[in-house]
Amino acid sequence: MLSSSVFTGFPQAVEAVLGFLRQRFEFEVWMLSRIEKDDWIVLQATDPEIDPGLIFSYPNSYCKQMVEGNGPRVAAHCQLVEAYRGAPCNQSMQIGAYIGIPVSFADGTLFGTLCAIDSNIQPESIEGELPLLEMLAQLLSTLLGTELALEDEKRISERDRMAAALDPLTGIYNRQGWNHILALEEERCRDYGHSASVIAVDLDDLKPVNDTQGHAAGDELLKATAAVLSQQFRPGDCVARHGGDEFWVLLVNCDEATAALITERLKGAFAIAGIRASCGWATRHPSHGLLRAMEIADQAMYADKRLRKASTHNVVG
Repeated sequence: MLSSSVFTGFPQAVEAVLGFLRQRFEFEVWMLSRIEKDDWIVLQATDPEIDPGLIFSYPNSYCKQMVEGNGPRVAAHCQLVEAYRGAPCNQSMQIGAYIGIPVSFADGTLFGTLCAIDSNIQPESIEGELPLLEMLAQLLSTLLGTELALEDEKRISERDRMAAALDPLTGIYNRQGWNHILALEEERCRDYGHSASVIAVDLDDLKPVNDTQGHAAGDELLKATAAVLSQQFRPGDCVARHGGDEFWVLLVNCDEATAALITERLKGAFAIAGIRASCGWATRHPSHGLLRAMEIADQAMYADKRLRKASTHNVVG
């Protein structure tokens, strides 16, 4: 039976449901997945050898065939189902039986799947358990919808409680605030499979301005940079001065294509404001996290800086 303890949120409910199903059915592994374009991302699994964040190919999966209605939600003998028999994932694993139930957002669009696989064929009697499985998936969908509806409000509330983590010069978050908010968002990404991206920004002219016009002018440049950044992003995103002339932006629920467009838009805003800055972006990968995305974005920013310097040198030359 399901644990009688009170669930503190969606991840805990998922853990309890997977544990219950693992005891109830003789399947080797139960999982909850998040589906993002062609990625089938493991959020939780009953097999300790399957790490959260592990990515499989969604187009190659049984789940895609199930979601599209080509195969049943409960298949006691997968090789008797044409759609499953021909799935490319059979080349890398032996699947005798499969269970897959969609888990949805509040608007009915697909979030992921509650699913199970076993290398052995199962008794046909498990097909009669479909109503129970669909009820559990619906309960998870309902809880997911409730939590996600409150997520933006929760982010804003978290920001409001962090007044001590603001940079006194620019009024945006300092390094401490950035690190805290990044850790909270990393937890959300792990729990729900959200995408998130980061942008690294580094001013090109702060030292020359300080040297030729004085530190007061340099401070005005920093404040102008923070103002441009703050105007470009949503309340749920995070803008921070990491130190010196280094700034960071966290874009929540933001994939690669959107991050690339936003970075180009930001460069245009800097150009309009007369601010010379180098930018680089990266999107969180489920198996590495936001800290690795920061490293990649930082590398991209320095590549942009080198390109800008070379371009300026060529123009002058």
